[in-house]
Amino acid sequence: MAPQPASAAARPDRAPGRGPWSVPLAVVLVLLGVFVTGAGLGRTVGPFDWAAAPQGPAAEAGKKERGGLAASRPVSLAVPAIKVSAPVAPVGRARDGSIGVPPLDRHNETGWYDRGPTPGEAGRAIIVGHVDSKSGPSVFYDLRKLKPGDRIEVTRDDRRVVVFTVDSVEYFDKSSLPADRVYGDDGPPGLRLITCGGQWIGGRTGYADNVIAFASLTETREP
Repeated sequence: MAPQPASAAARPDRAPGRGPWSVPLAVVLVLLGVFVTGAGLGRTVGPFDWAAAPQGPAAEAGKKERGGLAASRPVSLAVPAIKVSAPVAPVGRARDGSIGVPPLDRHNETGWYDRGPTPGEAGRAIIVGHVDSKSGPSVFYDLRKLKPGDRIEVTRDDRRVVVFTVDSVEYFDKSSLPADRVYGDDGPPGLRLITCGGQWIGGRTGYADNVIAFASLTETREP
């Protein structure tokens, strides 16, 4: 099931619904507008289209013209306002066409979508995380509590620390993921932190919504 066009409005003040770790099974994130236990469904039309864009020196030169740092993969994430300090590992495309997530036995690890920009590059970097597990809350359990102005720090493999400031935290129906705001390697450096949220409805959907923290680059610390 591919996501429908993003027509529904964001609901930043929507109540989180049932406590996300009161459910009997772990629920994991996939960026398809659909979340299920342990796997993703369908193929997203957003990230894989722009991920196939030309690569090489000309593409890198274009990125530099738009601003931002050279590519360097993220290795750790810190979000002081919600007491998150977690490693970041690359996640790619799952066999079913979804964006991969960290395995359930490493549910407190976050995943950087490695077909998109790295944090600090031009465009929108994506880091995903579990909201809960069989044993309780997981790494992005409190993501919905972030507020505009909160800081997100990402340490990269080149030892630079890129600091982002939260612009908004919004809920979207899973069938209405705003691909134009989430994906892409155009524009200034940005970051998207994404997990599940909203009402637990069970079945093949799990939670009703995506919770997305939108953030902009505000500082770069050199090694």
